[in-house]
Amino acid sequence: MKRVLLKLSGEALAGDKKTGFDEATVLGIARQVKELSDEGIQIGIVTGGGNFWRGRSSENMDRTKADQIGMLATVMNCIYVSEMFRSTGLRTHVMTPFACGSFTELFSKDAAVSALERGEVVFFAGGTGHPYFSTDTATLLRAIEIEAEGILLAKSVDGVYEADPRKHPDAKKFSEISIDEVIARNLGVVDMTASILARENKMPMLVFGLLGEGSILKAVRGPFTGTKVTV
Repeated sequence: MKRVLLKLSGEALAGDKKTGFDEATVLGIARQVKELSDEGIQIGIVTGGGNFWRGRSSENMDRTKADQIGMLATVMNCIYVSEMFRSTGLRTHVMTPFACGSFTELFSKDAAVSALERGEVVFFAGGTGHPYFSTDTATLLRAIEIEAEGILLAKSVDGVYEADPRKHPDAKKFSEISIDEVIARNLGVVDMTASILARENKMPMLVFGLLGEGSILKAVRGPFTGTKVTV
């Protein structure tokens, strides 16, 4: 693959701390991305915000406001991870769909693609800029817009299972599964809106555990031990 979009879960960025950032984890990600970038692979990145905010679990506030806080959590994540990437020698941009003063750049497909073609890593922060759309949806949307060849879904779980392996230790793990089956079985690889976008735009996904040794490199180079979601 020449151009990919990497989705990093917020929880995974926190490592064993479960909240905030784990610097060793983020530097490990940065070094892997640097290797791939040095090989000429163009990389865009979306992060979740779950290491700071999971507002959807609260019934005590307006959903729009909760989602706006979540968007800002992803901006904080992207600014931090971008700086860790820069410490390894990568050049980066953080783009948002809304103005954040001088903190970020306003998203533009043309500007993003130009930066990727120059070998720079582009972070897509702030979700879609609208409530009721998750970072899963933002991931698919940006991948489609930048014409990525596929999405790397780096999660806290090492693939797609027939049931939550944390609750059902005997659950079967899929090595490959179609997006149609993911939708039909409501497996929650990404949310339903994102799943439909993946199917309609034929965007394949590789789902794997972020915290495995060299996990991002293995997703691109092999051997891949996660789940391939086909379209």
